Amino acid sequence: MGANKVSSISQADTLEKMGEFWDTHDFTDFDNLETPDVESQIACAVPIELDLLSAVEHQARLRGVQVETLINLWLQQKLAEQSSKQSRAPAPASSKGLQPTPRRTRRG
Repeated sequence: MGANKVSSISQADTLEKMGEFWDTHDFTDFDNLETPDVESQIACAVPIELDLLSAVEHQARLRGVQVETLINLWLQQKLAEQSSKQSRAPAPASSKGLQPTPRRTRRG
């Protein structure tokens, strides 16, 4: 370890003392399970036709945003439109009168 440096958990100032500390301690004794170690986001790769991607990249440049940002914005807008259309659409007609026609079979 460098001069005047102390390990944050063991408070050891040498690698030897740090090793001795961890020989008798376990990391889980110091891990805070309430706080995540890292923040992460789940990303998904979706194939896009090359011409379509080029058009989206052009639109993103015009707007001064990243392609991912523009695609996410457009998807959110389209889903909101679809959701509002579904909530305004009339309920489907009852299928009461749409029973299948019985088939006639030949006996032989």
